[in-house]
Amino acid sequence: MPFHDRVELHVQAGRGGDGGLSFRREKYVPRGGPDGGDGGRGGDVVVVADPALRDLSSLRRVRVLRAERGGNGRGSRKHGADGKTVEVRVPVGTQVLAPDGTLLADLSLPGARYLAARGGAGGRGNARFATPTRQAPRFAEVGLPGEEADLVLQLKLVVDAALAGLPNAGKSSLLRRISNATPKVADYPFTTVEPVLGTVEGPDGRQLTVVDVPGLIEGAAAGAGLGHEFLAHLERARLLVHVLDAAAGDLEERFRTVDRELAAYGAGLAERPQLVVLNKTDLPGAATSVQLADPRIAGVVAISCVTGEGIAELKRALFELCPPEAAAPVAEGLPEFVEYRPRPRRSPSFRILRTDRGFRIVGTPPPASELEEALRRAGIRKGAEVEVGGETLEWR
Repeated sequence: MPFHDRVELHVQAGRGGDGGLSFRREKYVPRGGPDGGDGGRGGDVVVVADPALRDLSSLRRVRVLRAERGGNGRGSRKHGADGKTVEVRVPVGTQVLAPDGTLLADLSLPGARYLAARGGAGGRGNARFATPTRQAPRFAEVGLPGEEADLVLQLKLVVDAALAGLPNAGKSSLLRRISNATPKVADYPFTTVEPVLGTVEGPDGRQLTVVDVPGLIEGAAAGAGLGHEFLAHLERARLLVHVLDAAAGDLEERFRTVDRELAAYGAGLAERPQLVVLNKTDLPGAATSVQLADPRIAGVVAISCVTGEGIAELKRALFELCPPEAAAPVAEGLPEFVEYRPRPRRSPSFRILRTDRGFRIVGTPPPASELEEALRRAGIRKGAEVEVGGETLEWR
C-alpha cells in the first residue's frame, strides 16, 4: 500500500439538539405547566495520536468527517442525549495545519489529542423560560451549530535514526539487513520512492526505529528529485545515518553534496549528529575508511550488506548513539484536550427560539442571507411563521 503522509479534511462538529416544547398533560392535571427539557450538546471532532498507526493511509479516501448532533429535549424535563464524539486517529508525529499552513497542533506524543471542532450547545426547553408572569411559554431554544474547519494533516515520522545518502548508495539493502523491514532492493537509482520504516532489535531486548527515505540529489531541498518530498521525515530523527557508496570514489565530495542539501532544508538537520556508513566494501577498489573533519560525525563504520561484514558493529553503534530516552514526567491536571491556537468564539447577536407555530428571532437580527441560512439549519419548513423585529412572516 502506498505511503500517505498528507491528507486534507473538512471536519464538522454536531449541532446541539433543540429544546423541548412541551406541557404536562396527565389525568387530574389538565393544565400542567411547561416541562420541555433541554437539548443535548453536539458531538466534537477530536484528532488523536495513535502509536499503532504508521501513516495516514486510513484517511486517504476520507474528505468530510461529521459528528452526531445532540438529541432534542422531551417532555417531563427529559434532557436530550449528547452527540457522540468522532475521533480521527493519526500516527504519532502528525501535525494539524490550517489551509494557509499555520500550525494548529503537533501530536508528537502517543495519546495526544487536539480538539478540531467543538459541538454546538443544546437549546433550552420551554420549562427554563417559565416565570411568575409568564407561566406557559410557548417557545424553546434551537440548538447552536457546531464548529467547522478545513484541516491539513501532515506526518513527520518520529524515529530514532534516519538513513540519508545519494541514490543507489545501498540504504534499502542496509535497512533490510539490520531490521525487520523488507524494502524493494535493485541496482538502479530511486528504487525507494517512499519512506520505509524498520525496527532494529537489540541484544537486551531494546528496539530502535529506523527510516529509509528516497535518495537525495543536488538541489533536493529546492524540489529536485524525489527526496525533497520526504526531507521532513528526517526532522525528528535523533541520529542521521549517512550512507556512502564506498566503491564510487570521491567520498568527501559525495558526503558534502548531501550535507549541503540538509543545510539548505534547515529545521536543524545541519546540526544533527551523523554516523557515516561506508557500504559495498566487498566491491573491488572500495574504500574502508574516510577522513572527514567534522565535529558532528560520531563515528565511521565500514560494512557490506552482501557479506554481512561490519553489520554487528553498526548495530552496536546505533544503540550506543541512541540511548534510551527518559520518560517525560506527567504533569498533574493535564487537560484532556490541547488547543495550540484557540479559535475566538464569537457570541451570536441573536438566538432562534422555536414556537408552536414556527420560530422567533430574539436579539439583533443578522443580514437576511445569514438569517435565512440559520433558519434552514434550524429545520424551518414551508408555511412556518417567523417572528422577527415585531413582525410575523410566513416562510415560503
